[in-house]
Amino acid sequence: MTRTYRLWINGSWHTPARGHYPVVNPATEQPVGHAPDAAPAEVAAAVDAARTAFPLWSRTDPRERAAVLDRAATLLTERAPELVPLLQAETGATLRLTARMQLPTAVDRFRRYARGAAEPATVPLAPQPVGATPLAPGGLIGAAAARRPIGVVVCITSYNFPLVNLVGKAAPALAMGNTVVAKPAPQDPLACLELGPILKEAGLPDGAFNVITGPGPDAGAALVAHPDTDLVSFTGSTAVGKRIAETAGRSMKRTLMELGGKGAAIVLRDADDTVLRSAVVGVGSVWSFHSGQICTAPTRVLVHRSLYERVVTDLRDYAASLTIGDPVDNSTIVGPLISAAQRDRVEGYVAEAREQGARIAAGGHRPDVTSGFYAAPTLITDADPAMTVAQEEVFGPVVVALPFDDEDEAVRIANGTPYGLYDYLFTADTGRAWALAARLRSGNVGINTVQRHPETPFGGFKDSGVGRDGGSFGLHAYSELQSVVWTS
Repeated sequence: MTRTYRLWINGSWHTPARGHYPVVNPATEQPVGHAPDAAPAEVAAAVDAARTAFPLWSRTDPRERAAVLDRAATLLTERAPELVPLLQAETGATLRLTARMQLPTAVDRFRRYARGAAEPATVPLAPQPVGATPLAPGGLIGAAAARRPIGVVVCITSYNFPLVNLVGKAAPALAMGNTVVAKPAPQDPLACLELGPILKEAGLPDGAFNVITGPGPDAGAALVAHPDTDLVSFTGSTAVGKRIAETAGRSMKRTLMELGGKGAAIVLRDADDTVLRSAVVGVGSVWSFHSGQICTAPTRVLVHRSLYERVVTDLRDYAASLTIGDPVDNSTIVGPLISAAQRDRVEGYVAEAREQGARIAAGGHRPDVTSGFYAAPTLITDADPAMTVAQEEVFGPVVVALPFDDEDEAVRIANGTPYGLYDYLFTADTGRAWALAARLRSGNVGINTVQRHPETPFGGFKDSGVGRDGGSFGLHAYSELQSVVWTS
């Protein structure tokens, strides 16, 4: 029997005036549960609750904030037996991925920002002798720069890693003394709603964390436009991010935006067998890791012409080796996409590439499964870098392979999209890679790996976003600098 959820506002459940909508399992096409559809008055109530809670929570001792976040991590771990199946069902991610990276990563982020709450928030500045001016007498002037909470933070999150993405925003925001109104993606908000009572049990004051949901953009748009919200932290498409920026800019509202990507994995001529294996497995993660529904995916592989046919062959064999099917089956590597609409969108990109003259070297068809929104791991060759499939974010299991003749051409192709989130270099010479990374207009560069480092500043260049989070940079992102000056 599926559960019908309510809105989480001011520390309690609220029945939505506009009713509910179904959340569908992408593998079975059956309802997982029913999420609330927030009305404008309920969005306003959530903001009011967060605004009311802010003065008290912002003045709470950082050690107390740390204890709340640490306790939330413990409670989240204890509830894993019920939350992992829920997350798996609403996202369609494989059970292996859900159990290892959906919930445990959210726990890790609570723990990290429990520690972060106690990090120094003041930067002392050396005293400076200042001469007298018409403004004030001279003397030895002392100063410090202090990080202060911003206020009410709006967290609008993506569907691929709903709980991880929300905790990655809410935990540093709460650690810095902000209050939060969360608006998860409409496709899979149920586990995010479960976070409300967990934080309350952990000791968070009522109103400091609220969750509203809805089937469309209305609730999120209302949060962005509300005069009492101070920062919008958004993960999602560039198109939506630009609309948020336009609205936020009218009231000088702060924004932190992690948007689309079109990652390039550049395989240099000197790549040896070990490096080539790393490149094939890394690029293959577009297919094997959540069906390519990740913004950092290396969806373009740029290969020196001398190695191009070998890499294409290895990638084609890799794609053919992946098991597509029921994500609950531990043998499954490639699960479904989030929705029928997203599957159709992916298929549209592949069809357009075929019509434009590209070759479908692997995949390109709808898998033969009885239910679910599946797309086969697809490798596209003989494409032009200007083709739509090589320029736009597909957000599915689709890789475009492009040859190049020298580094200058590789850099031009890599930089030749509107995006700049995450690129990769595969070479036997890491010193060469370090120098080449400086030429890539990308917020992140991986060298011989697609692995992430949790303490690095994460964000993008160009249309891939504004601002940085991750590690201590996440604490910076959810605070304002205040300068305090005094006479010595």
